[in-house]
Amino acid sequence: MKLASILGRVRDKHLETWVGGWARQLPRARAARRWTSDRPRHLLFAFCDHYEPLHGDVGHARGSERVRAWEESYPALARGFRDADGSSPRHSFFFPGEQYDPAWLDALARLAKAGLGEVELHLHHDGDTAPKLRTDLARYVELFARHGHFTRDDTGRPRYAFIHGNWCLSNARPDGRWCGVDDELPLLWDTGCYADFTFPSAPDVCQPDVVNRIYWPVGDMARKRAYEQAEHARVGKTYDDRMLLVTGPLTLARRPGSLALRIESSAVTAKDPGTRARVRSWVEQGIHVDGRPEWVFVKVHTHGAPDREAASLLGDGGRAMHEALRDYNDGARWKLHYVTAREMFNVAMAAMRGKDGDPNDYRDYVWGKPPAARGER
Repeated sequence: MKLASILGRVRDKHLETWVGGWARQLPRARAARRWTSDRPRHLLFAFCDHYEPLHGDVGHARGSERVRAWEESYPALARGFRDADGSSPRHSFFFPGEQYDPAWLDALARLAKAGLGEVELHLHHDGDTAPKLRTDLARYVELFARHGHFTRDDTGRPRYAFIHGNWCLSNARPDGRWCGVDDELPLLWDTGCYADFTFPSAPDVCQPDVVNRIYWPVGDMARKRAYEQAEHARVGKTYDDRMLLVTGPLTLARRPGSLALRIESSAVTAKDPGTRARVRSWVEQGIHVDGRPEWVFVKVHTHGAPDREAASLLGDGGRAMHEALRDYNDGARWKLHYVTAREMFNVAMAAMRGKDGDPNDYRDYVWGKPPAARGER
């Protein structure tokens, strides 16, 4: 009976989809932690928010209150913290296209102008088709760009980072819900997406076996769950015909005050805030571009708009997390760099192209600041 219970729990948490990949990364993570040099290591920290003002099916008025809470309270939180470059915390608002509201996007543009974050694209869809998805993405990109969001390429075309709603990138679920488009990766690329930040999603069934990695999808991009076949990012190799996948820390960790294990999937919530122990666990996964272990990438995620989550993130929970991150900004062993999703992509690309030294030099390496961050539209 006990064995049956354990097997049932494994199935419920879908451990079979990712524990093997996690175990294969343990030696790599240990090796990264043993990296020694007379130079400090660099921690790149990106906070990626599935920022949904209407989360929980609330009305428009409540959504407006939620956006106003962030515009009014986030600057006060951010003022109390600085990284090695003098930058304050920088939030990446992955805003759902289907919740577009001009006033809300203008409010986030004001935060971007203040240097407190940038907007990227989030999307929930179900039972979709490729033609409809292409049309919807093009419309959302154009709408967001009117407010100065998204970086631009040399032709002025908006380029964006992406998080898939309900984790279901590339039609990943076995029941077919929450997407519908197998060939989503090339379609996203065609509409201007340069990087995906969806994972980790454990214990959700969409979680891939590629764990604690920055990687390029390879193989048949039109197949279901195309993100599961990976070429790990390394110095000396890049692609210019597909988007990069940037994953956050995923591991098994002990529950506080217990020997029992929990899934640590780098989700920051009011119930599970960013404690010092959690921050240490994120860093210890040693996510990096192969050949550049001194640049450690930590991407965590949240759903920051709902009232309870916002109260924590903008209050004691957020302050505690940033206090813990100060442990990695002593200037001797570590230097902390608050980055947006765009900046994290740029630094990863710089590493792959052989750049080294201070990653602060490469925040705008491939994609420059969006107009909103420059006070423009």
